[in-house]
Amino acid sequence: MALQCGIVGLPNVGKSTLFNCLSSARAQAANFPFCTIEPNVGVITVPDERLNVLAGLVHPERIVPMTVEIVDIAGLVKGASQGEGLGNRFLANIRETDAILHVLRCFDDENVTHVDGSVNPVRDREIIDCELQLKDLETVDSRIGKIRKQAQTGGDKQARAALDVLLRYKAALEQGRPARSVRLDSRDDERIARELFLLTAKPVLYVCNVDEASARDGNAYVDALRRSVEGEDAELLVVSAKIESEIAELETAEERDLFLAELGLAESGVNRLVKSACRLLELETFLTAGPQEVRAWTYRRGSRAPQCAGVIHSDFEKGFIRAEVIKYDDYVRLGSESACREAGKINIEGKEYVVCDGDILHFRFNV
Repeated sequence: MALQCGIVGLPNVGKSTLFNCLSSARAQAANFPFCTIEPNVGVITVPDERLNVLAGLVHPERIVPMTVEIVDIAGLVKGASQGEGLGNRFLANIRETDAILHVLRCFDDENVTHVDGSVNPVRDREIIDCELQLKDLETVDSRIGKIRKQAQTGGDKQARAALDVLLRYKAALEQGRPARSVRLDSRDDERIARELFLLTAKPVLYVCNVDEASARDGNAYVDALRRSVEGEDAELLVVSAKIESEIAELETAEERDLFLAELGLAESGVNRLVKSACRLLELETFLTAGPQEVRAWTYRRGSRAPQCAGVIHSDFEKGFIRAEVIKYDDYVRLGSESACREAGKINIEGKEYVVCDGDILHFRFNV
């Protein structure tokens, strides 16, 4: 499941530095606008200690963690919706992602140029949000122009339903609200919305890039930004890209843990960001455990057993018979699949079973 989070923001807010910390890819980082032109893509692993615990019991040949793609998209500027800067190329890159990580500068440094001359994350957020909303409004108006006559005179129920959704989006966007603030009433509405590929319909995580001293508790810039997004359906995370770049240079886990402890941090910002990105995408993992591999498989929260079987292979979903389910805690407590079977801790589930995060699954199928 190739899911992508796009890192966006104004130039020189620390996007590429953060991207370098998140993945093994190396984006160019420099103190001038448009240093990033083509989007850089990195595949990052999602920290999950359960895999190591299971590996200690199963002793597999390999461990395969869950992964998410991170796309470093070049810095947007005011007027991007009208082609300013590198304009529509950036907006097209964002459109292709599943969620947005909006990096905002929340630190002072006279050696790092700010494209608007001063540090103000509330203003910066509004600039980016406004550009995305303007582009979405252009998309919505264009679609309304094509469908309005068909909906009003053609007796087309689907066209009328689509027009209703479009008009609700138009009203929200004209009021300066993102498309994700519009409540959709049915699965049909959700389907119509998905086909629009609106930029502001995507879930967003605001990433506050702070100085080292503010990494644990934030600062006044972070507080102001938090107040400005109250009531918005979005998350906010405090990270110091400078600290994360230093952590990335350390050789061992012990060195990284000691460094974090000295700073009073329980976990690296990168780990917290990756976990937040998964929550943003409504991702969970089921597990498989055997002598060949212990593996985390990605699925959308709320998926049923056949859909999760299809994550492994489409034939598993087509020929789904049943799922054998072991709860992670039972597996760890008893120590093996055979012990769980003897203890009656393997549940046989059918097509309606909603998979839970951490379930250890074995699928039976016939094609």
